Amino acid sequence: MPNKAKNSSQTPIANIKTQDELRKILSDEAFFVTQQAGTEAPHSHVYNQEWSLGIYHCKCCDAALFLSDSKFDAGCGWPSFFATLCEGVVKEIEDLKYPERPRVEIRCSQCDAHLGHVFPDGPPPTGLRYCLNGSALNFLQAD
Repeated sequence: MPNKAKNSSQTPIANIKTQDELRKILSDEAFFVTQQAGTEAPHSHVYNQEWSLGIYHCKCCDAALFLSDSKFDAGCGWPSFFATLCEGVVKEIEDLKYPERPRVEIRCSQCDAHLGHVFPDGPPPTGLRYCLNGSALNFLQAD
């Protein structure tokens, strides 16, 4: 991750942190997940069973990513959503770590933190399942 990420207008994006800064503020698991494309154990994060209204943000840069309205129980053990907050908040990358099971990785578009994967087996209206690591997220509950 570069020290200073830039957007198309060449101005620094707010909240982008260096690897050293992230090591100081993230748990070991959150650093492993977001910076080394790791995966937390299924059913291990409290956000898997969080059903309050609010917005899920990137743990590393605080970008708003998912509304709780799009969250559903996929039974997979990770927080799952059928849609992002808006187009472009996550980027998709082909993941060939397991060639027999190709997947699509999702990363925060703002800071490039690994969030999880997206699969084509979700509910209507999108048919997508954004399967996220809870440790890559912060939840801001609605008032």
